[in-house]
Amino acid sequence: MINDELPSDIELENAYREGKGRPPMSADEIRTAEASAGALLLEDLYTFLGRFVAYPSEHAHVAHVLWIAHTHLMDVWESTPRIAFLSPEPGSGKTRALEVSELLVPRPVEAINATPAYLFRRISDSDGLPTILFDEIDTLFGAKAREHEEIRGVLNAGHRRGAVAGRCVMKGKDVETEELPAYCAVAVAGLGNLPDTLLSRCVAVRMRRRAPTEEIEPFRRRIALGEGHELRGRLSAWADAIRPTLGNIWPAMPDGIADRDADVWEALLAVADAAGGQWPTRARVAAVELVEDCRASTPSLGVRLLADLRLVFGERRVMSTAEILSALCELEEAPWADLRGRPLDARHLAGLLRPYGIRSKAVRVGSATPNGYAREDLHDSWTRYLLPPVRPQNGQHPQHEQRIEGSVGDVEDVERLGGPIPESAANGGAHCGHCKHFKRDTGENGIGTCLHFNVETWPEPNASCSGYAQLPGESELVLRSEVTSVTVGHV
Repeated sequence: MINDELPSDIELENAYREGKGRPPMSADEIRTAEASAGALLLEDLYTFLGRFVAYPSEHAHVAHVLWIAHTHLMDVWESTPRIAFLSPEPGSGKTRALEVSELLVPRPVEAINATPAYLFRRISDSDGLPTILFDEIDTLFGAKAREHEEIRGVLNAGHRRGAVAGRCVMKGKDVETEELPAYCAVAVAGLGNLPDTLLSRCVAVRMRRRAPTEEIEPFRRRIALGEGHELRGRLSAWADAIRPTLGNIWPAMPDGIADRDADVWEALLAVADAAGGQWPTRARVAAVELVEDCRASTPSLGVRLLADLRLVFGERRVMSTAEILSALCELEEAPWADLRGRPLDARHLAGLLRPYGIRSKAVRVGSATPNGYAREDLHDSWTRYLLPPVRPQNGQHPQHEQRIEGSVGDVEDVERLGGPIPESAANGGAHCGHCKHFKRDTGENGIGTCLHFNVETWPEPNASCSGYAQLPGESELVLRSEVTSVTVGHV
């Protein structure tokens, strides 16, 4: 029978009854069958991993599946992500995740306290690229970090295909240069956190101790070995089947995944797209969630300051330095009230903002002109280093906002709190643009505050009426941003 003429169901049934079985499949048929089986294969891998590892989330579970699959296609990728299993305490399943991975990845190398020479030689092995599983990675960044600079260099640079480590070697009396390859797949596990240079190239999985209600099977390598290697063989065969189709594929990135985050997730999303089924959607949801978790959990002090400044500014155009320092130190769970035993001061604030091109200047606050900062000077850094402000979606409330139920129609206009608008305001006098109440202390340039300024019932002693509202049945004012579907400063 010609290979490209597939037998009918009747012919297969007759052949089976006659003991002839199915005719052998051609190489093309095998590749097609393997490629179409990708979604089922990843599901089997997902199930196998879930038997032994208690993941902190579904997204972490999906990411681990895709990372293992991508290690079988290292010759295809331009960049390979590291996967990092991190936890604050021992006994959280980090090592177990590496142990299970060892059964599933090609040419695994379990590294603990490995020397640079050993790693370089394994990476340059002519038999193929290894998959390095590096446990206790936190020992590389502690008090003896200087002793491990070469290993850190491999971990930092080896994510990019073609990356090499240059060395000078002695050959007799001559000094010659040598370039050693550094590109390979790496998984790490350790306590605490990683430096930003490495963490930015990782899919970070924040492991935690298993709760009493979370049940997993005990892992015994000798028992799981056969099933793990069978899955590894299937992954290898599937990789061979889809390899020709992956060379020029650029997977679509979800919103918010760009630049280095896109480099990290490109290979994993390509694997998901090749598998098909629900995997493309699951992979993109996992990417967005894990990237956002990583950004939220590991901001630099400067980025944390920018985020908190955006929070305390609200809708204000300017704030004095004194107002900013007071507001920052009052934020719960923020570090500004105790930075190495002292609260944040004006000099330190200026020093943290200077690298972003932000400097203090004289600002107009009422009739005074103290030093402070303007919203327009901060806006560029907010857009570059922070995610857009999170708006409520599908009943979810954004971070930093109290869960106050309500809607636009439930909000009482703030002007009701102060009685009728004075005739002087209605006749064109100076009045507040939000609540329409007459301003006082306008001064020579017409700048002033509304009649509600400094009212004791307001949430902040120096608040203006901008951005506040009242819910039915409530006596106190609340920020309009805390009411579902209401934008700050607008009704």
